[in-house]
Amino acid sequence: GQPLGEHLQLLLHRSREAKTCAYCPYSRFPVGAALLTAGGEIFSGCNVENACYSLGVCAERTAIQKAISEGHTSFRAMAIASDMGDFITPCGACRQVMREFGTDWDIYLTKADGTYIVKRLEELLPLSFGPEDLKK
Repeated sequence: GQPLGEHLQLLLHRSREAKTCAYCPYSRFPVGAALLTAGGEIFSGCNVENACYSLGVCAERTAIQKAISEGHTSFRAMAIASDMGDFITPCGACRQVMREFGTDWDIYLTKADGTYIVKRLEELLPLSFGPEDLKK
């Protein structure tokens, strides 16, 4: 990974900000994510639930899909925010979607009080399967 410098506080802020837009009437578990591209742009996303539960989408995947739809496929970091008193981690589906775009980026897991820990994506999804495995 690359040092985030001035981007870190903005990334953390944008993840908390995105959480306020979450549509989660069923779980009442708002989550926000902010994704930093290699070019320095930030894309945020929130979880969006659906009465047909399986059609909902997580904040992490929303942010990634927004970035992809704008032509970005190289990422440096993601911050994830919730109202939980403990750190939350991405679900397995989100980890696999993140993995599609490499393992060499940082994931900032935050608590509601603003504290955070940093994990490498490869730590969150060890022995992962990615695009390069399809070329074997």
